[in-house]
Amino acid sequence: MSEPRPRLRLDKWLWFARFFKTRGLAASQVGGGHVRVNGKRVEKPAFSVSPGDVLTFAQGGHVRVVRIEALGTRRGPAPEAQALYTDLSEPRPDPREDVPANPRYEGKGRPTKKDRRALDLSGRRGGD
Repeated sequence: MSEPRPRLRLDKWLWFARFFKTRGLAASQVGGGHVRVNGKRVEKPAFSVSPGDVLTFAQGGHVRVVRIEALGTRRGPAPEAQALYTDLSEPRPDPREDVPANPRYEGKGRPTKKDRRALDLSGRRGGD
């Protein structure tokens, strides 16, 4: 006979893997139906997961898809937590790429007081 696969509570594993700061946050995320295990929506934090299961959940405005590689025995340091899963989600775009460069004053450097007055006057609505 084959041994049963080792299993662990879903909220506990999410906390061990450091996806959520507290186990309570992980439990509320699962309880709210925001986590899918192997494509099926789960609403109970006590749902058992095992290595090989694929989890899908939102985290910080980004959808994470991870495959469980190991269950873990404690909430250890980050390198230990990262060994518990394989990230299958698309890489996040670098937020610094979307930010335009700082505006410059026509390449002339800092505007003079006269230039600033002209800029202030051009931006006013209605005349004084």
